[in-house]
Order: sequence, then C-alpha cells, then structure tokens
Amino acid sequence: MTRSTRPSAPDRGDQADIQAVSRVSQILSLFDTATPEVTAAGVAERLGLNRTTAYRYCTSLVAAGLLERGREGGYVPGGLLLQLGAHAIGHRRVLNLAPHHMQALSRATRSSVVLSLWGLTGPVVSRVEEDISSVVIVSVRVGSHLPLDTAQSKIFLAYHADQLSMERLMANLPGAAREELRAAVERVRAVGHCSAMSTPGVVAAAAPVFDEYGICASIAVVGPDNTLSMSDDAPELRAITDTARELTHELGGHYRPDDLDRQAG
Repeated sequence: MTRSTRPSAPDRGDQADIQAVSRVSQILSLFDTATPEVTAAGVAERLGLNRTTAYRYCTSLVAAGLLERGREGGYVPGGLLLQLGAHAIGHRRVLNLAPHHMQALSRATRSSVVLSLWGLTGPVVSRVEEDISSVVIVSVRVGSHLPLDTAQSKIFLAYHADQLSMERLMANLPGAAREELRAAVERVRAVGHCSAMSTPGVVAAAAPVFDEYGICASIAVVGPDNTLSMSDDAPELRAITDTARELTHELGGHYRPDDLDRQAG
C-alpha cells in the first residue's frame, strides 16, 4: 500500500495565494525609471503569462489602488503604492536623522522627547529620549498608540495629506468632543504647534516635521504640568518648534509658508 503525496485542497489553495502574491510583486517590479508605464501585453510578454491572465491581474491591482490607468492606455503606479513608498522612505529618513535632535532637545528642556509616526488610525510612538538628570521623568512606551485628543494627534489631524480620512476619524467622536477637537485642529493650522494635557498632570507640546512629501512625523516635549507650560510663549514650545524646523529642513521639507518667503527673499 502506497501513501498519496498529492497535496490536499487547502495546501493547493495556500500555494495559489502565495503564487498570486509573488505574481503581484513581479508586476510591480517591472516599473523603473526606464519603464514608467506598462501594458497588459507587456506584462504577459515579460512574465510569460497569457494576456487574459495579465489583464486580470492588472485590473485587480487597479481596483486595489496599486495601479492606475495611464495616459498612454497602460498602467502606472497607483496612489496607494505611491503613498506607501513615500511613507516608508519618510519613516526611514526621519528615524535616522531625529535622534541627535531629540537628545539635544531633551537636555535643553530637561524633559522627555517623543517622536511619533502616523499609523493606521493615529500616531504611534516610534522613538523616545528621556533626560535622566531630571528629578521627575515622564516615560512613554515606544509602540504606544496615541488617542486623537493628544497634542501629537492634533498635529497630524491638521497637516495630514488625506484630510477626508482625518475627518472620518473625528466624525466617530461624540458631538461635543468632535467639535472641540475640530476647533483645536484649526488652531494648530493657524499657529503651527499644539500644547495639550496628555494625561492628568502631564503636558505635551508638539510640532510637525515635514519632508518633501508633507508631514512625516510629530515631535513633542512631555513633562509634568508644574514644570512644562501650555502657554504659546513658553520657552519649551519655542525649543520644540525650532527643533521641528531644523529637522524639517534636513529632510528637504518646508515647516511653515514663511520659510518659503524667507528663502525667496
């Protein structure tokens, strides 16, 4: 008696899923500086597929936002693909450049400094610098997801490129909280920074960091409310905005419209 080695139906399904993911990767890898647009026929020829299969893959990728119809009748990288690429590049660069700025800011303000990146529905703490010489240290855990009413969340809500998604997030809040948050976000757009009570007794002063694609991070000084002021003229707030501006310039972005005015002058 011999044992069958033919894969079971679930195994074949798993293999088909893996093959589909691999095929999508191969299609997306066809794009480069010399190939800004591809056609279904070109995909079929270069990957050894029949044209019907290649067309089905391309139309599915359009539906998923990974490809878009190009002007020449073919396909070009879609909005989701461009967003993910910019997101990944921005994250890597800001995380590489931020540490020495954060260390200097932490020493200057004798406070914890937090850098957050945007996740699926809010900021995620990605790096923390603590001033160990301070009598009271406010600790923030890397990987923490920040609520929408925090200073760093308001920064992202004000400057995120996808304002429709930001409005949808705010729309989930109860009426009074929603309107209060919208007013706070409008103020962030007007002044370029935000101070808020993150938890009872703890204040955060935050500012946006931009690269050439737009906002890529928020940076904040966090400390006890008896040492960190929420006033617009607080020295810690000036320090955080100066740091955000310096980091923005290193990333090739523009912190505020007046930066462009100064450069033009």
